[in-house]
Amino acid sequence: MDKFADIRPYQDHEIRSVLDKLITNPEFLSSIATFYFPHLTRMFPRLMTSAARRKLQKQLKLVCNVKTMQDVIAIYMDKMILDTTTKLTHSGLENLAEDRGYLFISNHRDITMDPAFVNYILYHAGYETLQIAIGDNLLKKPFVTDLMRLNKSFIVKRSLKGRELLKSLNLLSQYIHHCINNEHNVWIAQREGRAKDGIDKTDPTLLKMLAMGNRELSLGNSLKELRIVPVAISYEYDACDELKAEELYTLEQTGSFMKTDRSDIHSIVTGMIGFKGQVDVAFGSALYITDDDPDEIAAEIDRQILQNYKLHDINFLAVKRLEQEGLISLNRFENRIAEREISNVSQEKFEKRLNAIDPSLHRHFLFSYANPVITKYKT
Repeated sequence: MDKFADIRPYQDHEIRSVLDKLITNPEFLSSIATFYFPHLTRMFPRLMTSAARRKLQKQLKLVCNVKTMQDVIAIYMDKMILDTTTKLTHSGLENLAEDRGYLFISNHRDITMDPAFVNYILYHAGYETLQIAIGDNLLKKPFVTDLMRLNKSFIVKRSLKGRELLKSLNLLSQYIHHCINNEHNVWIAQREGRAKDGIDKTDPTLLKMLAMGNRELSLGNSLKELRIVPVAISYEYDACDELKAEELYTLEQTGSFMKTDRSDIHSIVTGMIGFKGQVDVAFGSALYITDDDPDEIAAEIDRQILQNYKLHDINFLAVKRLEQEGLISLNRFENRIAEREISNVSQEKFEKRLNAIDPSLHRHFLFSYANPVITKYKT
């Protein structure tokens, strides 16, 4: 009996039947049509949906297992990178052995693009691609669940309560240990929910959950089995920066923010098709764990992510603007700001992006870009 069947990615023998079901799903086909033909789909939705179905049938004709499915997904990533980024860089692959499985824990800025970029780098470097942890709160629609599980995603059941949640987290941890023991790479975010304010911090309770998979060992030794590698992902421009600022502003003004059924889907699509500029993926070193304190282990993950996070011109421009508006003092950052040569092009792009959003959102927008600088140079 496969005890992980409800949460694991689809396996080779399941791929074809799921694909055949997907390419008849109207909502999925509409999404693909919008991705390929955004303007025409608005004008001729039925025609473009039909065109998307024919294109998919041709692309997926020879897909029969996970490997060939990943090859098709790489084509979509190529197009997305070409359309929405100016440069994709990476570092730290020399820290990884090709024949070992690792648990990659990264900062979390974008729902789907964070693991997608990590996966893309590994795929093109010849490494085992990732199995990706994704919360069931994002899987409101069956076709989205199928799509994620086709792309080697496994489900984190966050919507459960009490004993059922504890049981589910234990199974999840066992599954992650199972993956690493079989030399499969896994990705999970350092915290539940994206860092909307630009502050990347690992949740120690995540580490406690990860240690549950082998209760015979101490927390530290259980985590040591997972070969944890911190990963820093930095986007020059956050495609969802305005959406995040709106959420933070609403939360500040009303004390709550109510998501609609389409909120997460909107963030996913915006993250995929929105402009990102330069993107950098930096792999750290596998953790050398010597104690059982989850706070200390989380602090080391944070240290590596912060150290490897690539700062862009917009981060420094946001700091300068906050100082001009009297919201922060530049005392701690004066030398760093002075050392940074900001191009006129960067300045113009920054002003254009800032002026495109409602002034009420400016403070949250600016802090989301400034906080990586503030956090990195806080001492």
